Amino acid sequence: MVRHFPKGQTVADIRNVTPLFSVAPQLTAQDMAEIAAAGFRTVIANRPDHEAPDQMSLAEARAAAEAAGMAFIAIPFAGAPAIEQIMDMAGALEAADTPVLAYCRSGTRSVTVWAFAQAAAGKGHPDELVRMAGSAGYDLAALKPAIEHLARSRRA
Repeated sequence: MVRHFPKGQTVADIRNVTPLFSVAPQLTAQDMAEIAAAGFRTVIANRPDHEAPDQMSLAEARAAAEAAGMAFIAIPFAGAPAIEQIMDMAGALEAADTPVLAYCRSGTRSVTVWAFAQAAAGKGHPDELVRMAGSAGYDLAALKPAIEHLARSRRA
């Protein structure tokens, strides 16, 4: 189980979506040791290199995560995730040592691809996925039709 930090008591703004999956905005190399100490076992990066001048590269993130004893998975994308990123995320979540922390610029991209991946893998009703994201502070209500489509595609 991941330690829950009151706002302002951790370097990263970690938001727990489920007991085994959380999201955060852009991380720094210095955040990785604290994230590992909080109990995370895998970090997933959803932000591509060079999106902003102040972000660490995926190579730097991998090195820092691995130095802190965590696995690192890069599934970078900008804008809406393509089906390839959705399926990569579904596979990563299935295989990852939990708990998992995914990050991007604000956390929105990471929670969105998580919800899409869960729906595509048949691991959650669209209403529940939207509710869980909302409980973490991310409003995915406008994406519910896309989440429903992915869930239906799984059943077809």
